[in-house]
Amino acid sequence: MVVFAGQGDARRSMSLLWRSPGSAAERSGPGPKPALTVDRIVDAAIGLADAEGLAAVSMRAVGRQLGRSGMALYTYVPNKGELVELMYDKAHAELAGEYEPDGGWRRAVTAWAEDLCGCYQRHPWLLQVSQARPVLGPHEFAVLEALLRALHGTGLSARELRSATSALFHLVRGAARTIADAHRAGEETGVAEDAWWYDRSARLDEVAPDFAERFPHLVRMESEDVFTDDSRLYVVQSAQRAFTDALAMFLDGVEAAVDRR
Repeated sequence: MVVFAGQGDARRSMSLLWRSPGSAAERSGPGPKPALTVDRIVDAAIGLADAEGLAAVSMRAVGRQLGRSGMALYTYVPNKGELVELMYDKAHAELAGEYEPDGGWRRAVTAWAEDLCGCYQRHPWLLQVSQARPVLGPHEFAVLEALLRALHGTGLSARELRSATSALFHLVRGAARTIADAHRAGEETGVAEDAWWYDRSARLDEVAPDFAERFPHLVRMESEDVFTDDSRLYVVQSAQRAFTDALAMFLDGVEAAVDRR
């Protein structure tokens, strides 16, 4: 399931995201305060998506979480599409606003990448929202601004910064997706990770007795790795280690580009 942002009315969506004066999120007046707010609705929707996935989120389901009907939510959030955009942007508010480069730009960028990967793991449904059409919310922009601030002292050109930030986002999202899938696979398929790996890998001896001769580099690489008793843990740890190593190698390349200047 892939969600593309920006399918609702542009003025209404941007007004809600940025809490413009006059938006549903900012309306106030005399008398008692309304029982619901946009923030309460968004928080309930995030909790539901964290627990059951993005597919479980509907106006009716979120209304039940709040003890209200689904229709009661439409006064504040026009539809599910705009609710998902608000959820996506608010989830990114968990990240630090600044990563001071006092210890060097590389340390700051590493902290930014690790925090973003952690955010995706806490909210794996974020990975279903395509970056092809960004939400363009304030917290989404703040994440990008924090990275650019960390890279500011490198002296990279605007074009180099654009390429570096794009590659970093892809690296983080790819690693987070693999980790999230490893956590979810057993539950959704009903087959434990150990059982799946041992059953499939055992069949290789039958269907490809010449496997080692055909794929010698792969066999050598795997023979030097450590396979734990917990296959799911192995996959998760491998993905996390690959993320750490890939990030370090990528930053080596950025550092080389900086040194050339």
